[in-house]
Amino acid sequence: MKYFLILLFIISINLNAQKRNYIWCFGDSAGIDFNNISSPSVFSTGNDTHGSNCAIADSSGNLLFYASTSYLPYYLSGNVYMGAIFNKNHTLMANGDSSIGLLFYNEVIIIPLPSDDSLYYVFFAGVGPIYGLYYTLVNLNANGGLGIVLSKNNQLVPFAQIDCLNAIKHGNGRDWWLFFRQRYPSSFTPNNEFYSFLISPAGITNFSMQNVGSLQTDGGGKLTFSKNGNILIYSGWRGLIEKYDFDRCTGIISNPITIQPENTVNFDTLWVSNEISPNSNILYVSTSDFTSFLFQYDLTAPNIAASRQTIWSTNYPVNSGGTLKRGPNDKIYLACRYTNAVYPYPDSVFNMYNMNLSVINQPDSLGAACDFQPYSFYLGGKRTYWGLPNNPDYDLGCDTTGGCPCLTGVPGIEQGITKAELFVTWVSSWQKLFVNAQHLKGRMVTVEVFNVAGKNLAPGPSPQKRGASPNTGYFTQDIFLPNLSAGVYVVKLQTEKETLSRKFVVSE
Repeated sequence: MKYFLILLFIISINLNAQKRNYIWCFGDSAGIDFNNISSPSVFSTGNDTHGSNCAIADSSGNLLFYASTSYLPYYLSGNVYMGAIFNKNHTLMANGDSSIGLLFYNEVIIIPLPSDDSLYYVFFAGVGPIYGLYYTLVNLNANGGLGIVLSKNNQLVPFAQIDCLNAIKHGNGRDWWLFFRQRYPSSFTPNNEFYSFLISPAGITNFSMQNVGSLQTDGGGKLTFSKNGNILIYSGWRGLIEKYDFDRCTGIISNPITIQPENTVNFDTLWVSNEISPNSNILYVSTSDFTSFLFQYDLTAPNIAASRQTIWSTNYPVNSGGTLKRGPNDKIYLACRYTNAVYPYPDSVFNMYNMNLSVINQPDSLGAACDFQPYSFYLGGKRTYWGLPNNPDYDLGCDTTGGCPCLTGVPGIEQGITKAELFVTWVSSWQKLFVNAQHLKGRMVTVEVFNVAGKNLAPGPSPQKRGASPNTGYFTQDIFLPNLSAGVYVVKLQTEKETLSRKFVVSE
């Protein structure tokens, strides 16, 4: 009996130590540390962006690394569609520059590779004008724990995304579901398509699409999972709000309930964000217009739409209502930008609106009892825009009711996926070719680029020694190729043990 109690004590300590969601990095150098759960502290980050952010900590709540889109130095130099990955010292990670990403708010997310506790995927959604879903691979054990980007801008799908990238733990407690939605920027074709990948020890697999719920034509919104993972909410910028059931074991979205249809006439009001209360009974939605609102919906009501209450409204600053995010302390935070200044804020613009977050202190309570306090969480002199971190719940456990086995352990690298693979992505606006390979056997790598006439446009330099990653064999290289004419080109990658080639197309 004594040993059983000791075991329970050890398990309790381990469960309480799960703090991988406890660090937030966002906005203009803003950071929040939730390790003191009753009184979160603030700190300064190396980040500066109007757009998307994501961070991950270890199980003790120590920052590992973070990522953002539209990093300010790139933005000011004209490279608006570039993001960055930062190490725990708040400096750029080795090879962590030039990730694809725009200025929106749910474009980037970090997912640990279930088969190796040193490897992490960073997914970037190409909302536009660079389209597609991309991933970057980080080896956090390199450089003394500061990490290195092994490969970047690997395109998974080519089509445009809605700004709503999100992920949730599989019901087995080990793997992940990654969800995103397609948009049609030219035709605005209505669709109800939800796309997903499974992230498992086998890598990024099980690409699938589900048609669920109402048709929509939006370019932005937010996908939000409830704390227990069984409810999914989608809200679009044009006002569509829908509730779905979600099965964490199968990844199936079902039973759509339309709370509010999409507004196809008046696009002035932007329905920016949503968040679900910790008890899964209450939904909060933020809007942005000349008057911005924070609404509350009772998800248990027979008519959810009719249950709407206005928790807060403001007409100054205009267009200020931004992202909602539930914190590790179960309070819900709202970011409001100061719109009288463009991005970036001038050095002289520091005020209560951009130096504070607003807080719903009791989000499980209806009406005024939710205790919403505008501009009440001081960021220590740092500034926020619309965005808050797009952190998923890294510590969500197994779904014991879902019927799938609990697989919480981290196995070694699974064998069987050993064939060397080459991926190339051409980004015309940067005149840059991204070359990535995996499962290489050789260690010395040379990359060359040929046109259809056989001319070598990028003669390989002396062979490069790829990073030490013996189990996965990753390699990445960026090649600047200015003034390429329209046509087909071939990339050749050669090591002392293999030769790989792949075509890419440059359009007019």
